[in-house]
Amino acid sequence: MIGLSTHNLQQFEAAVESGADYIAVGPIFATGSKTNPDPVVGVDFVRQARKLTRKPIVAIGGITAERAQEVLDAGADSIAVIRDILSAKNPAARVRQYLKLLPAAAQPAGN
Repeated sequence: MIGLSTHNLQQFEAAVESGADYIAVGPIFATGSKTNPDPVVGVDFVRQARKLTRKPIVAIGGITAERAQEVLDAGADSIAVIRDILSAKNPAARVRQYLKLLPAAAQPAGN
């Protein structure tokens, strides 16, 4: 699968017209994972993007388990997370929290 990362509406619209299988959008929230992050696009950007394509949308940037459902409800098909898992006292338990939000992700491939 090929994906494109986008950080604004112009990039997103170009990605829609491309042959990309999925489109990443973000950062949704402020992120500490990058030293020079792009400007925050917010959850409303996910809602706007969802209206423009049926391609899967992957939300990234500053997402926590507490904010993940809001992002999914806005139209993201999935989320990408770094800091919230790596900084958790129990990373495995934190991953299980995310898997409960995305039941299909908890299923082994082919099921």
